[in-house]
Amino acid sequence: MFESTIPQGEAELLRASGYRRYLDEAEPDTPRLGNDLVLGSRLSSLSPSLQADLQRDVHKRQTGDAPDILEVLAACIRHANRVTIHFGCIDKVVPLTVFPHQHLVHCPVLLADLCAIPLETIKVMHVEPAVLQPPDEENALVVGATDRYFPLSPWLWAMAWHGPRAALLPEITGPAAYRVNPSLEWRRLPMDANLRSTVEKLRHRAINLRELMDWPGLTRDRATRLLNALYLQAGLIVSRTHPEASTDSWFGGLGR
Repeated sequence: MFESTIPQGEAELLRASGYRRYLDEAEPDTPRLGNDLVLGSRLSSLSPSLQADLQRDVHKRQTGDAPDILEVLAACIRHANRVTIHFGCIDKVVPLTVFPHQHLVHCPVLLADLCAIPLETIKVMHVEPAVLQPPDEENALVVGATDRYFPLSPWLWAMAWHGPRAALLPEITGPAAYRVNPSLEWRRLPMDANLRSTVEKLRHRAINLRELMDWPGLTRDRATRLLNALYLQAGLIVSRTHPEASTDSWFGGLGR
């Protein structure tokens, strides 16, 4: 299905099996998680803090699972580094280049087309510094098709709501109270009436995850995805010292 979304002049999407073989040959000594190559050898050109966040997963994961795309996106946004994430989607590899300062992404696949398939099947295969540059950058030499640069915010929202991650991001997990940043332009986000009501309430009070799960129309999964989505929009205030945080029975809510 992806071939029809590739603009003229853009490279066709590679098959996942072929891309894996290419990585095996090109970067045989790069750290791996499971059967997939995750960290490109050029990561040394990224900020030390982002390197540490990405490489942390190599050491902490014992199951062989690769980090999900939301965790990698969050790290790139948090450290404001341009990164290309190659992720497997069905049997193809999709390159997503993130430009945090410009609030843009470049992707050969339209977000609507990507959302038409199960996003929970997405798996990160390779992470490397971006080669592409944003189209309006001075002296830009390597620029992709201009109609394949998109606003970053909808991509982050879609990946949080429909992607594979159903747990809180590491930066916001644990006993905490959450509140929506009053400066967030939340009305532009794609939410139904129930979520809009929830976000409006969260602008005026802080709440822990367990209580949020019990609000009308929410479940643990939806509450978790909402908090992740708001965090990626720089719209979440996380307090570890708020009284609501101390009353959050974190482990008690995990099985719900």
